[in-house]
Amino acid sequence: MLILTDAPPRPSRAPDTRPHVVVIGSGFGGLAAAVRLGARGWRVTVLERLDQPGGRARVFRQDGFTFDAGPTIVTAPFLFEELWALAGRRLADDVTLVPCDPFYRIRFDDGTVFACSGDAAAMRAEVARLSPADLDGYERYMRLSAETCRIGFEELGHVPFGRFTDMLRVAPDLIRLRAWQSVHATVARHVRDPRLRIALSFHPLLIGGNPFAASAVYCLIAALERRWGVHYAMGGTGALVRGLAGLIARQGGTLRCGAEVAGITVRDRRATGVRLADGETIAAEIVVSNADSMHTYARLVPAGDRRRWTDRKLARTRTSMGLFVWYFGTRRRYDEVGHHTILLGPRYRDLLADIFTRKRLATDVSIYLHRPTATDPALAPPGCDAFYALAPVPNLDSGTDWAAEAEPFRQMIARRLSSTLLPGLEREVVTSRVLTPRDFAADYLAPRGAGFGLEPVLMQSAWFRPHNVSEEIAGLYLVGAGTHPGAGLPGVLCSAKVLDTVVPDVAPV
Repeated sequence: MLILTDAPPRPSRAPDTRPHVVVIGSGFGGLAAAVRLGARGWRVTVLERLDQPGGRARVFRQDGFTFDAGPTIVTAPFLFEELWALAGRRLADDVTLVPCDPFYRIRFDDGTVFACSGDAAAMRAEVARLSPADLDGYERYMRLSAETCRIGFEELGHVPFGRFTDMLRVAPDLIRLRAWQSVHATVARHVRDPRLRIALSFHPLLIGGNPFAASAVYCLIAALERRWGVHYAMGGTGALVRGLAGLIARQGGTLRCGAEVAGITVRDRRATGVRLADGETIAAEIVVSNADSMHTYARLVPAGDRRRWTDRKLARTRTSMGLFVWYFGTRRRYDEVGHHTILLGPRYRDLLADIFTRKRLATDVSIYLHRPTATDPALAPPGCDAFYALAPVPNLDSGTDWAAEAEPFRQMIARRLSSTLLPGLEREVVTSRVLTPRDFAADYLAPRGAGFGLEPVLMQSAWFRPHNVSEEIAGLYLVGAGTHPGAGLPGVLCSAKVLDTVVPDVAPV
C-alpha cells in the first residue's frame, strides 16, 4: 500500500484532532473535494484502489513514452486556479497550461477540414468557407450557447439540486432554452449544412452523451470553450494530478494508493467511515465518494439503507457509451498532424445509433486522435511521437467479446489512420496498449464498462441524477461524473465545489 505525503512535518507531534473525512477515489472530483475540504479545516484521507492517483486520469509510461490515460484538455482553468488559491499557492507554481490554437480540427469523411478555435472572426471564416448561407444561423446558435452556458454552467453548475423545488425553480429557464430537445435538434434549427450540424453538435460525446439524445442544456459546451479556451497541461494531464496530490499533502492530508474500499460503514442511517477490502476500517465524520455513483449505491452502501437508489432503479438507468482507446508511440514524427483531431467516418447518425441504441460494434469508426507531442515533445523519445486514438463504442450491454474483438478493432483504427492522417502507420508503431469497456469495468469499477457513468439526458440531469448530498444516508456526499453537474473536467470540478455549500466548516485547531 502506497501512502503519498510530501507535507512538511507538523509543528507539534500531538494527535491531529480535526474532524475526519474519507474521500473514496482520487479522480479529479475526489482530489478537488479533498483540497476544498482541507482548506476548510477537515483532516482528509483519500483512498485510491489503483497504484497511482488520478482514476481515469492516471498515466501510462512504457518504452520511453508517456500517455495520459483519460482527460486531455482543460476548458475552464479558473476552476483549477481556485483550488491552488485555496491551498495558498498559484497554479502556475506547479503546472504550466498552454492554450491550444486551434482547439481541434474536424476532418470529415470527404477530406474537408473544419478548424475550431476561440477566435470569433476565424470561426466566421470557417463557417463561410463551408456554408456562407449558414453564417447568420451560426451566430444565433452561438448566442444561444452563451446564454445556456451562463445559466447551466456559471449559475447552476456549482449549485446543489437536493430538492425537487430546486428543479422547479429553474424550469422557466429550461423551457425557454428548450432543454427537452436534443443538442443536434437545437443545432439543426440554426444551420442547414450537414457538416456544420456535426461540427456544432458532437460536443456531448465529450461527456458520454449521444448528440441526438443529450439535452440541449449541453449546447453550453461550445460557449464554454470559446470563453475560457482549450488548454493543455505541459507534462500531460498527470501533471495536474500530481499538483493536486501535492496540495493535499501540504494541507496535512493523506493519499493512500492500493487501498480499495469494500463498503461504507453505517450506523442509524449515518455514514461512520469505510471498510477496506483487506478488512481495515477507517472511521470518519463524513464520507465523500468519487467512485461511480451507481457503484457507490450498488456496492458500497448497504442494501438495507437504500430507499431511492435500489437495485431495480439502478438497473433502469441509462449509462454512457463505452470507449476503446489505443495508446501508441511511433518511431517517427507526424508534424503535419495537430494536437487534437476528430476524424469522422462515413456515418454519423447511424454510427451513434449503433453505439447508443442498437448496441452493436460497428464495422466503421470515428476517432478522436490526441497527439500531445505536437505541443510537448518530451512525452516521447527524441524524433518520436506519442498518440492516443479514442473511438466511442457500445458499453458492455452489447455483449461484445472484447477478448476476441480488441485486436481486430485496433487494426481497423490503424488502417483508418494510415489511410488518412498517419501514412505508413503500421510500420512505424514501436509501443502499443489498449483499453476496452471491459478494462473500464475492471480498472475503474465502471458499471457496464461505461466511459462516463450516467448518460447525460434530461431525465438524468440536475435533480434527477444521484444528488451531491446522498438521499440515502446522512454524512455521505457524492462528487464526480455520476452526480450533479456531470462528466468532463469542468463538471467534476464543479461537483466538488458544491461541497462548499452543503458540507459545514470546522473550527481550526
